[in-house]
Amino acid sequence: MDTVPARPRPRKPLVLIALLLAAFVINLDTTIVNVALPTMVRELHASTSQLQWVVDAFNLLFAASVLAAGSLSDRFGRKGLLLAGLVVFGLASLAGGFMDSPGELIAARAVMGVGAAMVFPSTLSLLTNTFTERGERARAIGLWGAITGAAIALGPIVGGWLIQISDWRAVFFAMTPIAAIAGLMVARFVETSRDPRAPRTDRAGFVMSTLAVALLVFTIIEAPDHGWGSARTLAGFAVALLLIAGFVAWERRISEPMLDVRLFGNPRFTAASLSVAISFFALSGFIFMVTQYFQFLKAYGPLSTGVRMLPVASFVAISSILGTKLAVRVGTKLVVTFGLFAMAAFYVWVTTVETGTSYLTIALQMVVLGTGMGLTSAPATDAIMGVVPKAQAGVGSAVNDATRLFGGTLGVAIIGSVYASLYANRLIGGLPSALPTAAARTTRQSIGAALTASAQLSRAGQGSLASAVHNTASAAFFHGLHGGDWVAAGATAVGGLMTLVLLPSHPRAATDPVSETPVGSPATSTAQI
Repeated sequence: MDTVPARPRPRKPLVLIALLLAAFVINLDTTIVNVALPTMVRELHASTSQLQWVVDAFNLLFAASVLAAGSLSDRFGRKGLLLAGLVVFGLASLAGGFMDSPGELIAARAVMGVGAAMVFPSTLSLLTNTFTERGERARAIGLWGAITGAAIALGPIVGGWLIQISDWRAVFFAMTPIAAIAGLMVARFVETSRDPRAPRTDRAGFVMSTLAVALLVFTIIEAPDHGWGSARTLAGFAVALLLIAGFVAWERRISEPMLDVRLFGNPRFTAASLSVAISFFALSGFIFMVTQYFQFLKAYGPLSTGVRMLPVASFVAISSILGTKLAVRVGTKLVVTFGLFAMAAFYVWVTTVETGTSYLTIALQMVVLGTGMGLTSAPATDAIMGVVPKAQAGVGSAVNDATRLFGGTLGVAIIGSVYASLYANRLIGGLPSALPTAAARTTRQSIGAALTASAQLSRAGQGSLASAVHNTASAAFFHGLHGGDWVAAGATAVGGLMTLVLLPSHPRAATDPVSETPVGSPATSTAQI
């Protein structure tokens, strides 16, 4: 009797390349837009608030959707959701390139965020279901961390080159073909997987988690404009906390929850998640400011700005691979703690930066940042995924992604708020009284607007007034930049102390595959310190 030959199993390297490319395009987008922000100020007349929303609209919808997307991928198939997400992301990015106003662009970024939420957790969950042995999984996640970290740092380089040969719209157009290639490779080489139990859809959990995360992130983004102690901000936090409490209570009560909240009872899972959030809190706030420093204060062009970020990209990639290997040998605690303290040292060092600081000094600083970021994020991600049962890899990956996004959004909001407040206060007190009211109002919008106003005054023959505005705005910028650096340094130092105390060095069985044992059972409720 004839038999149908079994379909050959794809080689793991091809699976790895396909998933890494999908993760690459999502992470590239998180920073490729940053280098275009100064251009948007000039061409779209975007304010600082609108620039923040160009960045944060993506983060808001990504964060709000990622838990639901991760859970759906576990239930209905990770490959299918990944492919659908690449389509949504690619088409929304294409549309973004045709937008003519900041509001339209923000809307396109929001849809891109939904697509990213469908893609990113699926890449990590498919990796952990393909590479199951501890050492093999650590290597795969090390490469995943390297490619995602490198993409974040390479974004300004690619964006700068695209702006130089075209304009800011090319930044959006370029994402579509990359997403298409990733989709074709995933469709050809990646096998699908899902939770074999096929539990019922937790509709109430989807709604509460989405609303809670969306409201929390939105409140954080808007707090700098309305005041952290305003009634609107406090009400937003209160309602978000009530939704979170309701979500936790609901998930503990039902038999088939979208997120097993007992995961957070495992110190390895919780401490690693906090480490990821803190590292991205510091990194995202800094990147938001440093692109403006390079282009406005150092007068680098967009491509030059991107190339000068290369030390971060290189050392994030190297240390992500090295960090996961070291975590297997010497323990996650030591590696992640060292990474966070290295980041804290970097931010303290950056408080010495001024306009005249040499690029060599800045490059050495970025080596420290890239090393610290890679040693923190990739080993912490491996620790998170090592706790989660394979059947729940999608939602476990979504928790990892949500902590990254929450930390990054919080970083842009809080560090950006500290910077903006210090900038405005120093600027208001230092502007010359002879400056026209309209020009004074313009200078408060952003450092780019202030330097543009200075150039206009110079062209109008008011050289002394232009010089005064330039010097005052520059001093105000560094006052805000250094204040934001101290916040980032404090956060990463506290994170290092937290991991030193709370993060276990190894899972219960460091060489075992990802455990299928339900979280909270005796086999997974303790960890070796």
